[in-house]
Amino acid sequence: MITTLHKWGITSGLMYTAGFVSIGASFASWMASNRLEASGMDRADRWGIFVGEWAPTFFAIGVALRTEEMQDGGMPDTMGHRRTADEKADGRADASAVMR
Repeated sequence: MITTLHKWGITSGLMYTAGFVSIGASFASWMASNRLEASGMDRADRWGIFVGEWAPTFFAIGVALRTEEMQDGGMPDTMGHRRTADEKADGRADASAVMR
């Protein structure tokens, strides 16, 4: 499943973002349910917990995708583009210079 998601272009960064959005949506759904429904605090808590349970799943998929990205030949840059072999070699040289 992770390989398929990776082939579809879904990145670990996207999954991490979805996890953080889920945390915000959990709070928003709790607030909306608490203020807009007359069902009481119990129902608001259930909505918040339901949406909040998505976040760990998104983070776990993000970790698995990061592993897949590393096995596939490097992490994509911030724009989602993969580095070439020459760029990777330059990056390693730069990192080793910093370590000295």
